[in-house]
Amino acid sequence: MEQIDTLINARWVIPVQPANTVLNHHSVAVRDGRILDVLPTADAKARYQAEHVHDLKDHAVIPGLINAHTHAAMNLMRGIADDLPLMTWLQEHIFPAEAAHVSPEFCQDGVEAAVAEMLAGGVTCFNDMYFFPEVTTRVASRAGMRVTAGMILVDFPTPYADGPDDYIEKGLALHDAWRNDPLVSTAFTPHAPYTVSEENLRRINTLANELEVPVHIHVHETADEVQMSVDSTGERPLARLDANDMLNPGFLAVHMTQLTDDEIRRLAETGSHVLHCPEANLKLASGCCPVQKLVDAGVNVALGTDGVASNNDLDMFGEMRSAALLGKVVAGDAAALRAEDVLAMATINAARALGRDSEIGSLEPGKAADITAVDLGVLESQPVYHPLSQLIYSTGRHQVTNVWVAGRQVVHNRELLTLDRDRILTRLHAWQDKLMVNA
Repeated sequence: MEQIDTLINARWVIPVQPANTVLNHHSVAVRDGRILDVLPTADAKARYQAEHVHDLKDHAVIPGLINAHTHAAMNLMRGIADDLPLMTWLQEHIFPAEAAHVSPEFCQDGVEAAVAEMLAGGVTCFNDMYFFPEVTTRVASRAGMRVTAGMILVDFPTPYADGPDDYIEKGLALHDAWRNDPLVSTAFTPHAPYTVSEENLRRINTLANELEVPVHIHVHETADEVQMSVDSTGERPLARLDANDMLNPGFLAVHMTQLTDDEIRRLAETGSHVLHCPEANLKLASGCCPVQKLVDAGVNVALGTDGVASNNDLDMFGEMRSAALLGKVVAGDAAALRAEDVLAMATINAARALGRDSEIGSLEPGKAADITAVDLGVLESQPVYHPLSQLIYSTGRHQVTNVWVAGRQVVHNRELLTLDRDRILTRLHAWQDKLMVNA
């Protein structure tokens, strides 16, 4: 028998690629951090002898989920300023709280809490945009989680940097320090067209092309944002970005609730990606992204949670359900955004947006063993007629039992293996006292 590291025997394996595939009584064989084989369990038991065997009765095994857009350190701000429109929320609450409190220590504790929450919920990779990305990267790496770390840029000084040159210098240093790490990639993350000048956006675009990394930016989040751009420049933000040659296969546009048919066609023509955050958009009343129109046009759409200050969680199962339901209403079609489409948005589509789809996003031989096991045997999920649909419409993140990243188990029987849950809770309580003034 062939020796391997791990054999995961499951009631169902849902590999995502091929699309809409559910494999009954199948196993995933793992060796040296990679998927060696996906095959019927009876054959796997006859072929492989594993150091670690996991018999997961009534479980669905899926690729590790990918949170395509978040601000991890903002876990410290959960619930700090709810029920407010975007600009009021940002300018009167979030920006002042950040000016008063953001520091390496703030980011360390916030990111640890976020990474713990995401891993426990079956997320194995996240695409982040926030200050002190060096801290975010270090925390994620130590926890054994994948991250695309954002090289942040705004035009104004913050506790992280004193101006555009400083942001860019620190971003380039981050990229150089981590460019050979298998769990880490980087992206430039100019916050938005209204916080970064066109001159600095052009600088970022030139550097992104040279380094072959994505540009990850908030665009067309609200109608007010679009109108403000029209009033001041005569153009919508996306047109300004397009005029600066930023729309391309490395362009990751977050939110995009305000889109014309011509803009959708342009996104498709340029190979740009849209990062959809339905729950944050709903909570801030920002609008609804026309996801089915984007999909029909051929635009790659990935799914993210945004930060917990505007969501208020990092629950990708909840996000998938919201995306599916909202997508149907917006399209006026119950057949829009099917379960398999939404699962793809949280896995292979997100990997594709991040340029990591050759490595993660599906359960295929040769890819990294980023794997999430979900218990569908619980009362709330029974009976199971269609396990893929069950994952989207009736599954909660509390049903995640086991998680692996690059073959390393990071969650076992719902317990975090690489982070100290009690310590994280203690630090969260300490920050609550400090931030109460902004709540």
